Amino acid sequence: MINRTTKVFVAGHRGVVGAAIVCALEARGCEQVVVRAREQLDLSDRPAVEAFFAAERPEVVIMAAAKVGGIAANMAAPVEFLVENLRIQDNVLLASQKFGVAKTAFLGSSCIYPREAPQPMREQYFMHGPLEPTNESYAVAKIAGIRLAQALHEQYGTNVICPMPCNVYGRGDHFELERAHVVSALVRRFAEAVTLHSPSVTLWGTGSARREFIFTDDLADAVLFLLENFDSPDIINVGTGVDFSIKELAERIARVVGFTGEIEWDSSKPDGMPRKLLDVSRLHALGWRHSVDIDEGLLIVADDFARRYPISHGVASR
Repeated sequence: MINRTTKVFVAGHRGVVGAAIVCALEARGCEQVVVRAREQLDLSDRPAVEAFFAAERPEVVIMAAAKVGGIAANMAAPVEFLVENLRIQDNVLLASQKFGVAKTAFLGSSCIYPREAPQPMREQYFMHGPLEPTNESYAVAKIAGIRLAQALHEQYGTNVICPMPCNVYGRGDHFELERAHVVSALVRRFAEAVTLHSPSVTLWGTGSARREFIFTDDLADAVLFLLENFDSPDIINVGTGVDFSIKELAERIARVVGFTGEIEWDSSKPDGMPRKLLDVSRLHALGWRHSVDIDEGLLIVADDFARRYPISHGVASR
């Protein structure tokens, strides 16, 4: 499917997932990776997207562009999380069909599953219960994208796959507390606490919620693997099959950055979904497994923060 001359458009190449996918493609020798910054191509502008597809004629499209954020960001801007994601994914998916893209990957999220879904969450639990309220708008947008991808397959035969990753973390992520992924946000909080000699750090929730995390390099590898080995519009989970409580995650990150103070929990703030662990048996049956364990991945993210934000000297020397 993808070789040296395949023209691949990675939508969202500046995001932590898109950037990892671009690196993975280039490492495999792909010489025609097409990207556009938002200043060059606004994916929410349908005429602009169609003009781009008409000019570039990508053979493979990887849809990694999305408005993303943590609980606080989702709760603060539900309209934007719904509307902006709907516009972006609709334009890219419809253009993929219109301009005859050979294969498209639409990346979803584990938040599409019901709040009270049995654990681990199997693909058949999709659409079988109410969503987690704190990120419902984002989840609804992703669900709509899945349905559009599947409808394009049903009506036009569009070749599309829908990988559903668990929580993502990795190098190159942003560390803005208002919209950061949980791992990046915690790395910053603890690193800054070390720099400021803070005796304690207070985190949202109770720490009891459990999450599964996949390193971006692993996710990128899984997406390329599925493009080569999976031909169905049905959703397929992508994860590690291992989860941790947020409390345990916080303690691991504190150790990595050298924070030895107290970790306090503000139980007046929401935990979000009680648990999100994906059943990845279908992916394992195809022959793919992750390679970066959580401790290795956390160390990479902490070092990335220390390198990019040198004012914060909290990462312990190793």
